[in-house]
Amino acid sequence: MSGVLDTLGAVALVAGALLSLAAGIGVLRFPDVLDRMHAATKPQVLGVLFLLLGLALRLRTPADLGMIALVGIFQLVTAPVAAQMIGRAAYRSGRVDRELLDVDELAEREPPGAGR
Repeated sequence: MSGVLDTLGAVALVAGALLSLAAGIGVLRFPDVLDRMHAATKPQVLGVLFLLLGLALRLRTPADLGMIALVGIFQLVTAPVAAQMIGRAAYRSGRVDRELLDVDELAEREPPGAGR
């Protein structure tokens, strides 16, 4: 049983590393703020969760599992909030091409020319 859990842990670690690598490449290569924000949050969070799963499968002690669970919860709570704030700041500073937006909900709330 221990060998199977170690193998699953290794697979999860490799998957998490690859997702984190894809997120890093996306942040460097994508052309605009919204695309980079997506790359910085979606695959990065999933990559970190896979890494944490791999660690949990390898370590298997109650103290380690508790700490890993806290890190995972913190990651799930903070990443969407950070993405929202980055997107909002980019929109307000005029770094978002509004022609690319399907729906511009903020245009109704902010006065014309705000943030430009």
